[in-house]
Amino acid sequence: MAATDSFNDLPAHVWPRGAARQEDGVVTIGGVPLTEIAEEYGTPVMVVDEDDFRSRCRDMARAFGGAHNVHYASKAFLTRRIAAWVDEEGLALDVASENELRIALAAGFPADRVTAHGNNKAASYLRLCLEAGVGHVVIDSHQELAELNELAGQLGRVQEVFVRVKPGVDAHTHEFVATSHEDQKFGLSLASGSAFRAAVNALEAEHLSLSGLHCHVGSQVFDAEGFKLAAERVLNLYRQIWQERGVALTYLDLGGGYGIAYTPDEAPLDVTTVAADLLREVDDVAADLEIPAPTVLVEPGRAIAGPSTVTVYTAGTIKDVHTSYTDTRRYIAVDGGMSDNIRPALYASEYDARVVNRFLDGAPVDTRLVGSHCESGDILVAEASWPADITSGDLVALAATGAYCYSMSSNYNSFGRPAVVSVRNGHITPMVRRESVEDILAREY
Repeated sequence: MAATDSFNDLPAHVWPRGAARQEDGVVTIGGVPLTEIAEEYGTPVMVVDEDDFRSRCRDMARAFGGAHNVHYASKAFLTRRIAAWVDEEGLALDVASENELRIALAAGFPADRVTAHGNNKAASYLRLCLEAGVGHVVIDSHQELAELNELAGQLGRVQEVFVRVKPGVDAHTHEFVATSHEDQKFGLSLASGSAFRAAVNALEAEHLSLSGLHCHVGSQVFDAEGFKLAAERVLNLYRQIWQERGVALTYLDLGGGYGIAYTPDEAPLDVTTVAADLLREVDDVAADLEIPAPTVLVEPGRAIAGPSTVTVYTAGTIKDVHTSYTDTRRYIAVDGGMSDNIRPALYASEYDARVVNRFLDGAPVDTRLVGSHCESGDILVAEASWPADITSGDLVALAATGAYCYSMSSNYNSFGRPAVVSVRNGHITPMVRRESVEDILAREY
């Protein structure tokens, strides 16, 4: 980002739909100045554009034939308020742990619109699924299938289930590998016949009702090709079940992984185009296989939550570091880092960051944005060219932090997790208060 003018811009495809820079240089989201939020709630603070989040729920619902076909993946970002938004928009909800289910239930989310995931579901989790009446449990192993059937029998229930299938497809950013993904913890193998045996066992189980199959092809996927290949392979299993057992399964859950833009040079997935391509492929393959076409379900998490949120920090120490005899890099440290956003350290993830309290007009300098933690790898933006007039006290915001940042946050270096607020129509609504050292100490004996 070489030009100062471009640094003052907010890339619309990366930042929340309600973000705008005002004439005084202050960035607002949902009509609320980020400076006002930082003053009232401190920094770091996560700011969620409610209208952005809701609009992306509706985009997905339109693309995939109705809100009931879209299951928001709560692992991306879950609070009671977010669960309430998902409910009000009519979407279903995926949970990947007992506590995620408990949060959803605490929010009053209808249990019959919940699908429960997890590769190691404890008996207490399975029991809660049964007692609460969740819509679907996704079976991840033969052991789990037997345990759930036994528990359902004890409670006098019949639980609707999906079987999670490993289709041998990995679609991480356009790389498709068909043979090297059996060796992972999720699901049952399509190639070895394990998935078919699980499906048969579920059909024969007295207290289970198999209604569909589930698969997941990757994360940050930007076109339909990986989903289409997975769907084709899994639909062959539908045909086998149809031919050998005389059962037409109702649903095909193709999981999530829909890509978003984290930086200006990236383009987000075109949901409408990809959905139309994918749904057409499922219908065509089912017709070729002479089986009833199942209803396609999807599980977007990042694609809904990610672009809706920014994290606001305060710049602290700024220093120039010599990288060679002739070159220097400016290090700008902020009052958060890997405790509230571990993704750059884990995955080398890239983010778009801007100063949001004023305009800048300094000459561009090589810059690295770092956190305050005792790790050299605590880097939020590794390579940038930013105006030289950034000073201590400026507010720096990272865009697209709604997915997996708060949900993966920690107390490293005994940092408290950040406050979370939502904004809409010029109003701020507190969502999660800032975690204090008293909260951390309260857990000790």
